[in-house]
Amino acid sequence: MSSFNIEGGHKLSGDIYPQGAKNEALQIISATLLTPERIEAHHIPDILDIRNLICLLEKMGVKTERLSDESYSFQADEINIDYMYSEEYARKVSSLRGSVLMAGPMLGRFGKAVLPQTGGDKIGRRRLDTHLIGFQALGAEFNHDKHHICEITASKLKGCYMLLDEASVTGTANIIMAAVLAQGKTTIYNAACEPYIQQLSEMLNRMGAKISGIGSNLLTVEGVKELHGTTHTVLPDMIEVGSFIGMAAMTGSEITIKNTAYDKLGIIPAAFRRLGIKLENRDDDICVPAQSKYQIETFIDGSIMTIADAPWPGLTPDLLSVMLVVATQAEGSVLIHQKMFESRLFFVDKLIDMGAQIILCDPHRATVIGHGKRQRLRCAKMASPDIRAGIALLIAAMSANGTSCIDNIEQIDRGYQRIDERLNALGARITRLNS
Repeated sequence: MSSFNIEGGHKLSGDIYPQGAKNEALQIISATLLTPERIEAHHIPDILDIRNLICLLEKMGVKTERLSDESYSFQADEINIDYMYSEEYARKVSSLRGSVLMAGPMLGRFGKAVLPQTGGDKIGRRRLDTHLIGFQALGAEFNHDKHHICEITASKLKGCYMLLDEASVTGTANIIMAAVLAQGKTTIYNAACEPYIQQLSEMLNRMGAKISGIGSNLLTVEGVKELHGTTHTVLPDMIEVGSFIGMAAMTGSEITIKNTAYDKLGIIPAAFRRLGIKLENRDDDICVPAQSKYQIETFIDGSIMTIADAPWPGLTPDLLSVMLVVATQAEGSVLIHQKMFESRLFFVDKLIDMGAQIILCDPHRATVIGHGKRQRLRCAKMASPDIRAGIALLIAAMSANGTSCIDNIEQIDRGYQRIDERLNALGARITRLNS
């Protein structure tokens, strides 16, 4: 287990470029299973989850080539379907939640897929019902065995109308990837419409798919017989953009976040402005000026602000941990309402140990009373429970008095590319200790 030692209190300065979007890249790489032709993908982040998925595809027979630091080619013309039934496959999948995205392409192209118990963040129950019910509506059957392995099979997928029980991003992506090669028309209502889904749909259309309604929650997929190769560039990671905004605010720093795809960030800039953080949009960049203090807004009637996650175009739940930490040093109070995952706020006890004033109301809600930077957080020794809590704790440590230690930073590495090196280049003092 590796650790970060973070010497707090250092200001950041300079330009930083966000990595490619992790969630989009997982979908795009999985979609390469849909065709035997070559696909090139650019702006792929060099993070643990992506490396693990590429390794898994290689084990299945996908020919991969690293063209540069951020570019790969994939060709899935000789797939070993039997590998899905191996113990090694089950073991590798168990550490990678994103591997669930292979099910839709495998089912659509080969008529079978295997879903062992998947891994990922420990942030509460993350069911796969939306995926499986969608596959079932298309004509697939599934069976579980005593080892929690789900085999999904279909002699022929047929398009249909379906109303998703939740606007699941991975569920929507998986169903789209199964439906593009199904017979007839599939209509997906209550579909997720995040930029990740828009990017995936546009890539599939370039491959020969027929998807309409992109950007809305009503998608129509006209099945085609085959898909072809293409080239795709992944968007900047909006979660990393938000994380950098939070770092600048907490450390009183001025930084410029370059090439953010600003028009794809949705409500994210406005949500940080509600916490009192000033942002300047310059072309496709975001400049965060140094602020000695920032004031949380109230609602129009004067009541305490509530910031909650919601399906796109609402606020992504992946940024609530960062916004909660940022609020600890603001002027004023805010209620953070994490609706989706019941364990994601449990990291706040570590912030309380650091001197933050937070009331954990229940597994989904926490009230933060900001210090207004009158009292800096204290250094602490802690461990990263998941990717987003990990980056939030790193932000807290960068603003704290003294030197903090964060263990289990493999969780942070799953989602953030060489984060210590990139922040140290701006003036942070983070030391990686490898076990």
